Amino acid sequence: MREMALGRTGITVPQNAFGALPIQRDDKETAVRILRRAYEGGMRFFDTARAYSDSEEKLGAAFSGMWDKIYIASKTGAKTPEGFWKDLETSLKNLNTDHLDIYQFHCADQCYRPGDGTGMYECMEEARTQGKIRHIGITAHKIQVAVECVESGLYETMQFPFSYLSGEKEIQLVQKCKETNTGFIAMKALAGGLIRNSRAAMAYMAQYDNVLPIWGIQRESELEEWLRFMDETPEMDEELTAFIQSEQKELAGEFCRGCGYCMPSCPEKIQINQAARMSLLLRRSPSDNWLSPAMQAEMKKIENCRECKACMKKCPYELNIPQLLKKNYEDYKKVLAGEVKVK
Repeated sequence: MREMALGRTGITVPQNAFGALPIQRDDKETAVRILRRAYEGGMRFFDTARAYSDSEEKLGAAFSGMWDKIYIASKTGAKTPEGFWKDLETSLKNLNTDHLDIYQFHCADQCYRPGDGTGMYECMEEARTQGKIRHIGITAHKIQVAVECVESGLYETMQFPFSYLSGEKEIQLVQKCKETNTGFIAMKALAGGLIRNSRAAMAYMAQYDNVLPIWGIQRESELEEWLRFMDETPEMDEELTAFIQSEQKELAGEFCRGCGYCMPSCPEKIQINQAARMSLLLRRSPSDNWLSPAMQAEMKKIENCRECKACMKKCPYELNIPQLLKKNYEDYKKVLAGEVKVK
């Protein structure tokens, strides 16, 4: 496994990191066991956020007293200085540490700058002066915001969705980060669960020596898949290249990543993060759960969609969600009727 430098932060870690969003769904004992196993297996970078319910607390329970051995990144979704300081103090308390290696603005919809009137970037600078954070980072879902942040030179790391389903604009963003010595942290490296071949996912990432993927890990079996690459990192070959090309062809165009940022905006309470990508879920995973009576009732809610576009206003990918919902519902009905066969 390659040891990679995360931009100009001075952080050097294996190119195989832990995304701690999913462990909020584990009980504390299980989460601590998974986290410690990740450390034993060689992972040294762990990413969490104030928004991930008790994820920080579980990391604190697993690594308290070990912060000199690993790197921890967290995030704040605050929009005011008061919210910033509240989030930061809560994160430090939950993690049982006196500092964060990287603190990031979470899902930023703008490039915070000194003197922009928000006071947010000044908070980052003051937190760094106080020693509570060491490096300033930002996460984004909109490519225009991400590019502006990298070009500003204000951020030491950029966290952005990146996988073998990414397009040319995302690849250019990775290259821009390399040119500006900005660390690139790849989230959604499995495209919200649509990518199911870990070997192909890892081989693709390994082509980029400045990209640090944070794999969202909830189960021990998933963790072991990534840890095996510490000793035997897959490389792109003809077989994997052909596989990825077929995946890119199948998933070309607009598709829902399942991030859930559009929710709970829907007045009809549609499960948008599942319903808007149902066709793909049916074809890329066992279909029994997706065809259950409960899910059929959820999908039927699409009939009540008012096209109010409240979801579109929140979608970081600027997708036409009402259109995607209707398209997926029509396909779903064909599957139920037996007109289309799935797994």
